[in-house]
Amino acid sequence: MSILTLREAPPERLDLDGLTPAALAGLSEAEAARLPVGTSRRGLTLGDCFAISLDGSDELRIVGATERLDRVGAGLSAGRIVVEGDVGQRLGAGMTGGTLTVSGSAGPFAGTAAKGGTIRIAGNAGESAGGALHGAEAGLDGATLMIGGTAGERLGDRMRAGLIVVKAAGAHVGSRMIAGTIVAEAIGDHPGYGMRRGTLVAARHGALLPTFVETGRQDLVVLKLLATSIQALVPEAAALLRAPMRRYGGDLATLGKGELFTPVG
Repeated sequence: MSILTLREAPPERLDLDGLTPAALAGLSEAEAARLPVGTSRRGLTLGDCFAISLDGSDELRIVGATERLDRVGAGLSAGRIVVEGDVGQRLGAGMTGGTLTVSGSAGPFAGTAAKGGTIRIAGNAGESAGGALHGAEAGLDGATLMIGGTAGERLGDRMRAGLIVVKAAGAHVGSRMIAGTIVAEAIGDHPGYGMRRGTLVAARHGALLPTFVETGRQDLVVLKLLATSIQALVPEAAALLRAPMRRYGGDLATLGKGELFTPVG
């Protein structure tokens, strides 16, 4: 296991884009220490901020992480990154494979444009987790994003594919959603604003838009299959997916092929 240990709180935000097990495997510790990570004129390098121990393996551990570390795991294609602490914005941006685990919380846009792999955040996530960056075509695009705590507003904004599982989230969950699935215990007001396709499942929700209409009680096999696939990882979400569901279709102000499922009763 390769280990990066943050010596102290950095004096500026650090950009860890591309620091993956595969990228570090071909470098010596001296070469890795010269990699630029600073975001200001200081010109900080990896060695300025971290104690570095590399063994060429497919697992990287970041110890003592803080919310000033941005784009951790961005571009990960294989292997595993484990973060002890919090991270900043764009966690796992553009991932195509592998596993990224954070013991703390993450900033905004976690999982943006991630096409594969699994991201697990034990704590909370900022706004637009699984959402699109400003001007980008899509947010989460095929990866799996699991959030143990609460996510901010616009979870899954312009999400195009993949799965998000979260304990609770703010308003506008699934806004402008293109496709994919979001499962939550509780979500805020106006879920699915502007969504074209996709599936939202929530045990509790806030106010619904008038452009969502009830279509009756549903008992879909696909939800039970999804429950089976995530049972070992998130048993609470799996239990929700097995409950009798009421379906709402929308957003009828757009294409209107999206859906919100919530338990009957």
